[in-house]
Amino acid sequence: MPTGRMADNGRGEADGAYDNNEIPPWDEEPHTMETMENSRSQINVKEKKHGVIVSFRGSMRRVGEKSPLSLKRKGSKNKTETGNISDTRVHPPPSDLLQSPKNQKSQPSHSRTQSDSVVHLGGELPKKREPGRWSFRMGSKKEKTAPPTPKKEQLEVVTEILISGEVRTPEVTAGALEEKWAYTLPEIPLAPLSVMQIYKLIEMEVLEEAYLNLLSLRLEFQHDQKALGEEASSVELSHKEKDLNLLYRALWNKLTDIVRQSCALPSRNKELLVLVACIIEEEEKREGDLGGMVGWRKAWREAVQEGLKDTLKGVHLDSHEQSTSWLAVHLGLLGKAIVEDLEKVKIELVSSYPPSFNVFETYVSSCHEVVGEHLKGLLGKVTETKDYHALLDFIIHRYQSEKVMGSISLQPELKEEQRTLTLDGDFLDQIKTGYCSRMQADVRSSLDKVIELEHEEMWKDSRKPDIDEDLYNSHIHMDIWTNIKGKFQAARGLDVNLEQKVMCTCLDELNKFPRRFESAFVEWSSAVLDSPLWAIYHVTYINSFSALKEHMEGYSESCPQQVEQLGKEVDGLIHRLSQALVEHFKTDVKPFLRRMMTRKWLSSDEDFQQLAKRVETLSQQCKHMSPQHAQELVSEVHYFVVKEYISQLMKNNYSCKNRKNERAASKMSEQWGELRELFQEMNSEENWLYPVGDHLSKIVGQKTKSEIKNNLKPLIDDYPDIGKKHLSAVLYFRGMIRGRERWCATPLTLMPS
Repeated sequence: MPTGRMADNGRGEADGAYDNNEIPPWDEEPHTMETMENSRSQINVKEKKHGVIVSFRGSMRRVGEKSPLSLKRKGSKNKTETGNISDTRVHPPPSDLLQSPKNQKSQPSHSRTQSDSVVHLGGELPKKREPGRWSFRMGSKKEKTAPPTPKKEQLEVVTEILISGEVRTPEVTAGALEEKWAYTLPEIPLAPLSVMQIYKLIEMEVLEEAYLNLLSLRLEFQHDQKALGEEASSVELSHKEKDLNLLYRALWNKLTDIVRQSCALPSRNKELLVLVACIIEEEEKREGDLGGMVGWRKAWREAVQEGLKDTLKGVHLDSHEQSTSWLAVHLGLLGKAIVEDLEKVKIELVSSYPPSFNVFETYVSSCHEVVGEHLKGLLGKVTETKDYHALLDFIIHRYQSEKVMGSISLQPELKEEQRTLTLDGDFLDQIKTGYCSRMQADVRSSLDKVIELEHEEMWKDSRKPDIDEDLYNSHIHMDIWTNIKGKFQAARGLDVNLEQKVMCTCLDELNKFPRRFESAFVEWSSAVLDSPLWAIYHVTYINSFSALKEHMEGYSESCPQQVEQLGKEVDGLIHRLSQALVEHFKTDVKPFLRRMMTRKWLSSDEDFQQLAKRVETLSQQCKHMSPQHAQELVSEVHYFVVKEYISQLMKNNYSCKNRKNERAASKMSEQWGELRELFQEMNSEENWLYPVGDHLSKIVGQKTKSEIKNNLKPLIDDYPDIGKKHLSAVLYFRGMIRGRERWCATPLTLMPS
């Protein structure tokens, strides 16, 4: 509302200096208003071939004819009644809706006033007003510029039929639509109403009368400015300019408020929107002239956006604590609200604007912008993977589907190319990055749970693993693969490129798992080192991680680096588990091997039987190990046993004298045969190791040096790494060399020929 100290200028209009923060003394003195002498005649308008006449009968009065702000008349003089304006009441003129002639009298009138009580100067209720003066019509230029025919009686009014959801107007061309919206600006009053009266009209949304008087005030200001020329502006002119700016700002705010609420109150605002469009177009024609404002069309678009923002703010939104599906539910309601708003625009609001406004297209593009901003606000509240997924699904799929922008109710006006949600900058990439990070965190958490579950179900109760397809099996690899595969499929449902990014992110996290698992397993297994379960669990996890590697190799094409790195990590874990088995076996059998080729060995088979028992136990365990890794382990164990068995003979610890060599050769041949059977049963591929025992047993069993010499050559041919020192040790064991030549006690390294 304009504020300031106003001085009477003879029209009942207040002029004078005032401050913005000062309350104007509207109620201190009565205002007068000169009789407006240019009465307007009514214009008879007939329906034309290509359109219909639109006339607004209830939105305003003729200037000087019992306007809601006009004064009572006495005789030929025009005087104002004294009194406090704040105590008086003005009744706003009713604003009739567009209606057909048949229903014109029965239709109730509407007014967007803030209350039922309004101010009326002079204490007299306004009488029924004559038809509005701003006529929208089709016709020739001659008809539009014809002089008004003076008549006192009311004109016959032809109104436009509204387009409802069931009734559609016949299709017309763009030119016909523009012609339909051609209008004639009513005559601008020579003398405007007072600033306060114009402001009241704006507040009561009597827009036509307010705007005409505002234009009159603007013309008056321009005339005064022109009259002054280059002279310094007068105080009166400065105050008038300030009043003009305040009234324009009030009109600006009122129009944007009407547009902002147009979707919320479509039928109530329909007639007002027509006036809004006309005022905007009139102001665009006068853009650049002194005393006005610029950017009306931009303000209209911003008001459209603000109205859409109000709609989205009103959509129900639970917090994460209130509902785990808070975002999915909100986005569903959001899509529904968008469709409902655009349906109102299409059915009820488009007909209130000229085609040049591109109303539906403007609402759609504004909807994209407003939804994008709304989603940015939601992103700050997203913390879980399912919420990121819901957000991405809404943006990528749901928004442009038949559930929202592709809704059948918005066709054919909404073209397919207009459905896509356009987002600023890297906003979508930001959501995808957050989604991948959340996926990675979920994978880490799920892998931790795999270890916890393994401890609870297997380690804690020392439960023996199941045998599946003759292999010790833990479901650990299936749990991991199923979990990660589900994440890949979820990402694929959103976007193919996103799937690849999720794959690489999850595999990066999986690469860290083998060492984390190993650390937890070693910590637990150290307590059951002497239990048979210790080796069985090692075999089990060798199988499980070998299977996991095979599963993940299926993604080598999409994420080659990550799969290669995972392969290295898994191979490292399998190797360490296998080496743990080998070292455990070595540690277990070394005491028995150390007592080979001794006096006790010659008289007792106890140590060898313990050795054979442990080899047999390992053989049974290897039967339930994946063939590839079992083969590697058996080969290493076979080599170790043969090497250690033969090395005892080379240590010069015992000499077979006095025909003991025959007993030693017989025992050695028997034991060697038993070891051969065990390792053949284990499918050892180290066949080159078998002859060495046969050669040595024959050498030990020979009686003469020549016989021994004849058997040394085949041994050296098969195992060229055996040197003179080793042969000396063999002869010492046979009893052919006296004295213990320690320099011959060097480790034996067997090499195939």
